[in-house]
Amino acid sequence: MTIRVLLADDQTLIRAGFRLIIDLADGMEVVGEACDGREAVELAGTADVVLMDIRMPAMDGLEATRRIAADDRLAAVRVIVLTTFEADDNVLAALRAGASGFLSKDVEPEELLRAIRVVHAGEALLTPRATRGLIDRFLGGADSPPPAVPLSLEALTDREREVLRLVALGRSNEQIAEHFVLSPLTAKTHVHRAMTKLGVRDRAQLVVIGYQSGLVRPGEQA
Repeated sequence: MTIRVLLADDQTLIRAGFRLIIDLADGMEVVGEACDGREAVELAGTADVVLMDIRMPAMDGLEATRRIAADDRLAAVRVIVLTTFEADDNVLAALRAGASGFLSKDVEPEELLRAIRVVHAGEALLTPRATRGLIDRFLGGADSPPPAVPLSLEALTDREREVLRLVALGRSNEQIAEHFVLSPLTAKTHVHRAMTKLGVRDRAQLVVIGYQSGLVRPGEQA
């Protein structure tokens, strides 16, 4: 199965560079290019994965991501935000909006291809190190008091809360399964149940909820 990729960036050279890398890779192809967010939304239905710049004219990538995530017809489309990890104040908002993760624009070719495959498979592109750096920046330092757990988490079982905590720490289904001595398939089921109960469509949004709810604190280790 070929992974269809849409490039959304207002810089022609950035799109050209990514197109060259992707089109030379096995099992994926660029199916379109957008120079602003509005065009990205219009073309999203042709793709499996969208590489989305945040700062674009007409409509920025944040709003474009939000519209894609809110459209039931685009439920299978995954968005990777293109940015710099420590310089873009919109990254956390993009994750809330429905992005599956984020990449630096100077990402190495192999890492770019791996990222596309990861989000296409339904995983969140959030390594533990990248997640901690992001959360430390936007939710304060390790000494900040945890916020109150929102009522929405009351719908989760104790097991699902612990699964949410591990997802927020960047753990894969296999690592969660090992933690609970379960099969990876059962761990995946727990993750999807938590997503359904919390009304989110992506593991990345579980990460945000995990930190904002206080289940995980910035700097915490599993």
